[in-house]
Amino acid sequence: MIKFPSKYSLFGVDYSATDYESASDIIIQMATQRTSFAVSALAVHGLITAVRDKKLKSLIKKIDMIVPDGQPIRWALNSFHKIGLKDRVYGPTLTLYVLKKANENNLKIYLYGSTKETLHKFSLFIKQSFPNVIISGIHVDRFREATPKENLEDIKKINDSGANIVLVGRGCPRQEVWVAEHQGKIHAAMMAVGAAFDFHAGTVKQAPKWVQDYGFEWLFRLIQEPKRLWKRYLITNSYFILLFFKNKFIHRSFT
Repeated sequence: MIKFPSKYSLFGVDYSATDYESASDIIIQMATQRTSFAVSALAVHGLITAVRDKKLKSLIKKIDMIVPDGQPIRWALNSFHKIGLKDRVYGPTLTLYVLKKANENNLKIYLYGSTKETLHKFSLFIKQSFPNVIISGIHVDRFREATPKENLEDIKKINDSGANIVLVGRGCPRQEVWVAEHQGKIHAAMMAVGAAFDFHAGTVKQAPKWVQDYGFEWLFRLIQEPKRLWKRYLITNSYFILLFFKNKFIHRSFT
C-alpha cells in the first residue's frame, strides 16, 4: 500500500511534504506498476509563473506529486505550515535517486525533451552510472508543441516502448504542462525534472552544494547565462518575496 505524503498549499499550488527517499520510492512503485503518475520538481520560477497564469495553474494543480524544489520553497512551506522540511527535493538529485532505484529494479526509462547533443550525453551518463537501466526510447524536443497527430504518435511510441519512467526535460513550465496533459494517457511515471538533463549530461555546470544549500543557485546560474535568465530571476524572485511577505502579514493578521 502506497502512502502518499500530505500536501500543503503555497500561493495556491499544493506541494507534497516529502524527501528524496520517500518521493523516489513512490515514483518507483508507480513505475513498476506502469501507472500513469505525474511528478514535478517545482522551484520559484515555476511557482510564480503558475501564480501569474491561471490556466497554467489549473494544469499544474492536476499533477499528482509536486515536490519542493528550491530552498526558498522549502523555507516558505516551513514558515507557513510549520512542517519541518529538512531539505528541498531538487529535481536533478531526485532524478539520481530514481535512476539508482530503477537500476536496482531493471526498469525502462524514456527520455523526452532537450537537444540531440544533451540527450546523447545524458544517455551515456545513464548507461555508465546505472548499467541495469534500459533506455527504451529517446525523443528530441521539437521546441514547439506537437500537433494532435504527432501527440498521438508520441503517446503510442512511449507506451509501446514499455517505459516505466518518462523523464521530461522541456524547461519550465512546458514540461509541467506536458506531464499534466498526459496523465491517464502515458502508462508510466512521468517526471518533469528541468535542468537534470543538462546537469547530468555535463552541458551546463551545476552550482556547488554549499551554494545550493544557501539558496543562491539562481545567482550561480544567472552568472552563467545572464542574457537568458536576468529577466526571469529579477521578476520571479522579486514577486516571490512580495507574495511571501504579503501572505505572512495576512496570516498574522488573522491569528
